[in-house]
Amino acid sequence: MTQPRKNAPTTRGRPFEPGNPGRPKGARHRTTLAIEALLEGEHEKLTRKAVELALGGDTTALRLCLERLAPARKDAPVSVELPRIEKPADAVAASAALIEAVSTGEITPDEAGRVMTLLTAHRTILETAELAARIAALEEARTPRRS
Repeated sequence: MTQPRKNAPTTRGRPFEPGNPGRPKGARHRTTLAIEALLEGEHEKLTRKAVELALGGDTTALRLCLERLAPARKDAPVSVELPRIEKPADAVAASAALIEAVSTGEITPDEAGRVMTLLTAHRTILETAELAARIAALEEARTPRRS
């Protein structure tokens, strides 16, 4: 039996039915659609005006233009020397090299965490491939050969 909701008396209207998926992916809000309809065909003029204001010294317009021209990077490449990883045991040496790089300040702990995630995934892939090969060899050895 389901428990009554704590805020049931203050909820306006009926709550969504269980399993209601909500708004479909890609669906757009009415306000967004209305704004897009208003701006239809005006993009070039608005862009030109923003550039003119930026060139005229408007710092807000300048920042807007620069953010569009060269957006801030979400992440940057991480350069760290790691040994080649060809078998799961090699991941231990790579992990040690990664920790060494953090301790010497070559990379940040956050960068090391992201690289470690890649190392862990790669190790798992290598282990899975190794296990699949071992299982195949066992099955091959178990299957009687016909002469």
